[in-house]
Amino acid sequence: MLVISVEVSDAVVVVSARTRSGVPVGCTGCGQLSGWCHSRYVRSLSDVTLAGKPLRIALSVRRLYCENMACSKVTFAEQVSGLTVRYQRRTPPLQRLVEDVGVVLAGRGGSRMLRILNIRLSRVAVLSQLMRVPLPPLVTPQVLGVDDFALYGDTYGTLRVDATTRLPLTLWEGRDAQRLGRWLRDHPGVEVACRDGSLAYRQGITAGAPDAVQVSDRFHLWQGLSRRVQNIASAHRGCLPAALPPNGDAASAQVEETVENATADTRAGRHARRLFEAVQALTRSGRSHSSVARELGLNRRTVSKYARAHTWQEVVRRPPRKFSTLDPYLDHLQQRWDEGQHSAKILHEELQTKGYLGHYQRVKMAVAPLRRGLPLDEPRVRPPSPREAARWITTHPHRRNPHINDRLPLLLDSCPELRTAHDLVRRFAVMLDNRDATSLPEWLEDLADTGLAPLTGLARALREDRDAVAQGITTPYNSGVNEGRITDVKLQKRIMAGRAGVRLLRHRVVLIAHLRRRYADRPTVSPR
Repeated sequence: MLVISVEVSDAVVVVSARTRSGVPVGCTGCGQLSGWCHSRYVRSLSDVTLAGKPLRIALSVRRLYCENMACSKVTFAEQVSGLTVRYQRRTPPLQRLVEDVGVVLAGRGGSRMLRILNIRLSRVAVLSQLMRVPLPPLVTPQVLGVDDFALYGDTYGTLRVDATTRLPLTLWEGRDAQRLGRWLRDHPGVEVACRDGSLAYRQGITAGAPDAVQVSDRFHLWQGLSRRVQNIASAHRGCLPAALPPNGDAASAQVEETVENATADTRAGRHARRLFEAVQALTRSGRSHSSVARELGLNRRTVSKYARAHTWQEVVRRPPRKFSTLDPYLDHLQQRWDEGQHSAKILHEELQTKGYLGHYQRVKMAVAPLRRGLPLDEPRVRPPSPREAARWITTHPHRRNPHINDRLPLLLDSCPELRTAHDLVRRFAVMLDNRDATSLPEWLEDLADTGLAPLTGLARALREDRDAVAQGITTPYNSGVNEGRITDVKLQKRIMAGRAGVRLLRHRVVLIAHLRRRYADRPTVSPR
């Protein structure tokens, strides 16, 4: 029971309170009730703001004698439930607010947010309160997710996730098998372990939980296969121009020649031509690329690019224009221009009646080449890069756009190696879709017999981990939860500008996941 008086000023709200005398309270040592008062003193407490103003509580409490002669305490201070905590100068609501803000925003960001709330705490104080928050008790999961993440530079860390509850368990620096095995031995009960193809994690799980079923993640399997296909496409870069649609039009050649002539009059064209002539003249005299680079003040790679080129047009920067919403109306623009309509405003209004939703400025820029006697700037078709070719091959046929479905057969017909890679990718995709690993041994044999070094190496690695690969294909377990938590770890690192140590990072990653879960489970109260 408290006796309260309130004093309000422009800067702060001060609440003076006093506990009633004669009311027995329990000893903080033995718990026995006592009403024998020794003295009084005033505790100064900070609370959450009231009407936007800082709230201070001047609380007069009693110090009492403990009447239990066997208790080690002679005197003790009474505590007010929900208002005071021993050795704490903040009320429990304010303490929870400081801890939650520290978990979400860390030190500097948390200090700034509290300052907005009229609560003055330094970043060091916020971090100190954050590190005092105890971590939730670690419960050994039945399904464990293991993944690594970049900690800083070339140093990596390891994250453990409960794949059932989707909550992080712990993280540490390094990704060695010994520490993982020791952690698993200290926490027995893991039945399934989801991981990538890392040899260290495979050995650690085998040593620490030999009875656990290891699952190689489907995403990492597909990513590894896609990377090998890209390596094959890079090794057969000369086949990529075969993906261009056949075009024997003399008009198209004339258009390209007109565009090249127009490029020669631009600033970029003149610069490329001048550098090309200078590099070619010096390299023909027998000078090395490094010597030419030092003389011209260029990067050695730039000199090599200009030295390999046959014409200056090959090195001028002329990226292909992307498709736009105006492209379906280019024929109509050309027709109306030939008929004598040269007003971009009128042409824009006509296109709007035909369903064009774009801006007038795009139409004005589209007809600008026509005013200079040049053709309309249509999207230029160029050979795919090795990455694009690999994406074409690994994308499901029903998800490819029509122009890729037209160009991919041309590429595969001209390159038997890419045809082989395409067939193997599609067979592996069927296994993933059907969750059937029956044909996995045969597929691995065909993968090894291709004679292509990237696929042969992949077949060797997958054979060593065949049981986990089969589990990744057939079971619903995967490392999707791990990847989501890794993204969260990266976010927390960026919030702290990458300067957080492993202990602080572990504290925030674990606590923020439980904090989100706690607030997500709270029922929302709709306003009346």
